[in-house]
Amino acid sequence: MREFTLKSARYIAADCLRRFLMPGDLAIDATMGNGHDTQRLCELVGESGHVFAFDIQEQAVEETKKRLLETGMLSRAHLFCCGHQHLAEKVNVPVHAVVFNLGWLPRGNKEITTRWETTEAAVRQALDLLLPEGICAICVYPGHEAGDYERQKLDEMLRKLRPQEFNVLRHTFINAGPGAPECYLIQKQPQKSQSVKE
Repeated sequence: MREFTLKSARYIAADCLRRFLMPGDLAIDATMGNGHDTQRLCELVGESGHVFAFDIQEQAVEETKKRLLETGMLSRAHLFCCGHQHLAEKVNVPVHAVVFNLGWLPRGNKEITTRWETTEAAVRQALDLLLPEGICAICVYPGHEAGDYERQKLDEMLRKLRPQEFNVLRHTFINAGPGAPECYLIQKQPQKSQSVKE
């Protein structure tokens, strides 16, 4: 059976991270939700790695904590009940990967959704925290007013990143109709070695 299937924006992000992350790595889940991404990251970084996860809703934190307890991986994560715009305050080490799933909590209150004002700050901090060759995966969910605006502004911001510093790829399903989820993959360029003059 083939490993790759062109399923969804979230699948593309997860597949990229599965191929990239290794045991011992450090990762951030900037939008904890129900804990699926946090759990996946904990599995990928292994016992020697660590995951920092953020969400403003206590429900999300409790769901994620429960999921990690059930799978024996709670010790691999720090769970923060605060907005992702506080990434740099809580994480003071460079990381290998950052994941964002923008929008609202599945099966939660749809009035509580990510907003560009805080998402912009979080993404900028995430890119600063990335190690050279590190990956940031961002899934966006247009189709509602806040989501449309957030995707538009994110697209504008990422297009301005210098190619000498970041590679940016946008996955969009062109036959899925308006409002279909999209995935942005950003990789920090490797550091160029300094030439030594003799």
